[in-house]
Amino acid sequence: MVGEGITAINEKVQKESGFVRSLTSEIGKVIIGQEYLVNRLLVGLLANGHVLVEGVPGLAKTTAIKTLSQAIKTKFQRIQFTPDLLPADLIGTLVYNPKDGNFTTKKGPIFSNIILADEINRAPAKVQSALLEAMQERQITIGEDTFKLDEPFLVMATQNPIEQEGTYPLPEAQVDRFMLKINITYPSMEEEHKILKMMSYTNKKIEVSPVVDPADIIKARSVVDEIYVDEKIEKYILDIVFATRDPKKYKLDELSSLIQYGASPRASIYLTVASKAHAFIQGRGYVTPQDIKSIGQDVLRHRVIISYEAEAEEKTSEDIIKKIFDEIEVP
Repeated sequence: MVGEGITAINEKVQKESGFVRSLTSEIGKVIIGQEYLVNRLLVGLLANGHVLVEGVPGLAKTTAIKTLSQAIKTKFQRIQFTPDLLPADLIGTLVYNPKDGNFTTKKGPIFSNIILADEINRAPAKVQSALLEAMQERQITIGEDTFKLDEPFLVMATQNPIEQEGTYPLPEAQVDRFMLKINITYPSMEEEHKILKMMSYTNKKIEVSPVVDPADIIKARSVVDEIYVDEKIEKYILDIVFATRDPKKYKLDELSSLIQYGASPRASIYLTVASKAHAFIQGRGYVTPQDIKSIGQDVLRHRVIISYEAEAEEKTSEDIIKKIFDEIEVP
């Protein structure tokens, strides 16, 4: 029976995931390389999660999310986070009308489908926390009224790893709200040569056509929910997450002194959902251990808090996660 069910979901996924190819090829008109970034944005979109991107300026972070929104026919807002930004600048406010003595609601830029929170760590905690309700509850409260946000809703926030003066590190509770944290690096010389050839014109504008409707994304999400996850795969996910909390139990004694806090239960949930979305993008109706390995670093790197000892030994959370993946038995 399970075999028949997997065959049916496989066929359904292959039919419904057809738009992924046309979407990536449309984005590829503008974005050279950065397949990893584009793939993870699609995972976030299909798994209904948010993405935190860290990388030096000029790596097409803004262009990638803007191009994605153009290819999906959705509303897009870029919000530049600055030290003087107020919560009202983000979510909106109540405006007093002296003529009738009433307050009217003026909605802020957060009322959109795809949000780019540019340099999120440049704004104070009060503004960062204004994002939390939108990200978690998919709603915004202004005064006494609560407004539901339109679906799909995706926040991609960027952080700059250099120039840390005048920044406000994101609270752990907020970082944990991001399904994925991805680090992007410079393109290869071949990729940069293509970028140079394509972008070194002052008047040339590359048009991106909408190839997907928001309704297609909502439909695809319901198919992602149906993707089969075997119990052995679920056990594998739990072993990985629990190994970050209690390394000794998994004979990883050397990691005990390097981890201050392990991953939260959100990690287990997000690792499962993101792996399903990753399988969907590959056109598969079931999750494999390779899906978990592919997406694991992005789900866990911001959830494993390293100790001072790890910093002294110049170990990163990525080193620790890699060690866990190397040692935990694959089903």
